[in-house]
Amino acid sequence: MSSLVWWRDAVIYQVYPRSFADADGDGMGDLRGITSRLDHLAELGVDALWMSPFYPSPQHDAGYDVADYRDVDPRFGTLDDFDALVTAAKARNLRVVVDLVPNHTSSDHAWFLEAIKAGPGSSERERYHFRKGLGPDGELPPNGWQSVFGGPAWTRVPDGEWYLHLFDSSQPDLNWDLPEVRQMFIDVLRFWLDRGVDGFRVDVAHGLIKESGLPDWTEAQVPITSPGAEHRTPPMWDQDGVHDIYREWRRVLDSYEGDRMMVGEAWVSPAERMARYIRPDEMHQAFNFSYLMAPWTATDQRAAIIESIEGVAPVGAVCTWVLSNHDVVRHASRLGYEPGYSTQGGIGVDDPQPDEALGLRRARAATMLMLSLPGSAYLYQGEELGLPEHTTLPDDERQDPTWFRSKHEVRGRDGCRVPVPWEAAAPSFGFGPSQPGVSASWLPQPADWGRFAADAERGVPGSTLSLYTEALRLRRTHQLGRGVLQWGTGEGEELVDFRNGGIRVITNFGRVPAPLPPGEVLLASGDLAADGSLPPDTTAWIRA
Repeated sequence: MSSLVWWRDAVIYQVYPRSFADADGDGMGDLRGITSRLDHLAELGVDALWMSPFYPSPQHDAGYDVADYRDVDPRFGTLDDFDALVTAAKARNLRVVVDLVPNHTSSDHAWFLEAIKAGPGSSERERYHFRKGLGPDGELPPNGWQSVFGGPAWTRVPDGEWYLHLFDSSQPDLNWDLPEVRQMFIDVLRFWLDRGVDGFRVDVAHGLIKESGLPDWTEAQVPITSPGAEHRTPPMWDQDGVHDIYREWRRVLDSYEGDRMMVGEAWVSPAERMARYIRPDEMHQAFNFSYLMAPWTATDQRAAIIESIEGVAPVGAVCTWVLSNHDVVRHASRLGYEPGYSTQGGIGVDDPQPDEALGLRRARAATMLMLSLPGSAYLYQGEELGLPEHTTLPDDERQDPTWFRSKHEVRGRDGCRVPVPWEAAAPSFGFGPSQPGVSASWLPQPADWGRFAADAERGVPGSTLSLYTEALRLRRTHQLGRGVLQWGTGEGEELVDFRNGGIRVITNFGRVPAPLPPGEVLLASGDLAADGSLPPDTTAWIRA
């Protein structure tokens, strides 16, 4: 494999279709809306866009409940719209990555509807995990597995059997021990590869294979895999059999021209287990969640960087770096709390609110630190505007199934999914044209978000959009994504200090300004102090 393949140092921009841009004015984003905003991505300087699901779906989990893997949901457009988007992206030298959701289908998928109709013992039910219940009348779930979204991972159907769903009840898990299931996804891969996509982001990549017999598991159900009771691997996560699937997929991708790639959403630890997903004959990348979750301290950040780089080195892979996505609180808000404060369940109107100014200052510093690291970086739509979480979203507007399955105890992920503001003075801040009687956006935007609009920041010195644009330009110019870190002498409780090629990177995590070494400051995440020192929560790139 060539060391010059595009994805090894790519900056990939995540588009959440329903919240990016709305071309038809129905309050929900769509493919034509994405196409209309591609110039923004080209000007920003990213290499590719990754689109979250746009497939036909009842939208019980914002499209991650797929009813048809080879079409476009009418709410988002048509296959012709998809083809036009790919053509327009390629014209701007942007590659296109699409989401693939192989762990489960929608309960509206034809296979599941056939399974319900066919009844117990049928071949149709073999495509999923149907079981008889426990208890005298089978009235209890087959085992103690819990849904990641809250509540039991089993739902009973009218004929008395139960089906497994590690997420929402509208998302029945597929049985990947069945060759028919494996072949269906090979066909899906080829369908989109033939339409010109450059890669796939694989949802719940560590969950496809379940331990034989579905043994009971009563430990806490969390999305990240780590040894639980008696050092057992949870029977629903990170089973060795998943690797056979990705080896087969890799052979399919390698049969196409153009360095097609896969990146896995695999919440797996320790790093040695994660590295198994990105061996040379499996996936190309896996998301680096340990880095995303690292607290904002010099010690924790340095440890996360070292662990990440050392973890992938034995398999010859590159790190991915990410700070925000559609499943976590935006880092401009997450970092507005002191280290150690957890925002994993989301933030609501009656929760302690983040310090907005502190959060943005740290977010800008964190982004510059991330973009200076060797490997590939992932950005989440709106973060280049400094967009915060919608932390005061009214609870009666929430749509995340987590909110409902947790009986209103866990706020969920809606706060990071609020539509992007594009134009400060336009309806829905330019997200889309309003139609009479139609909500301006499927989730309400805060009234003051005009200050984050792209047109209010474009070309403005010091704006977050200008910072991202210049950081991406310098990253390309100095090939930071292909570099090698050399740790500096400024390490300690308050500084992260390293060189990457000809650039020295220093982030101040302390409470007081820190002196900068000699050299030209090419970019800083915030204003330097009057004496030229580096203020707290600020990153500088210095020509070494």
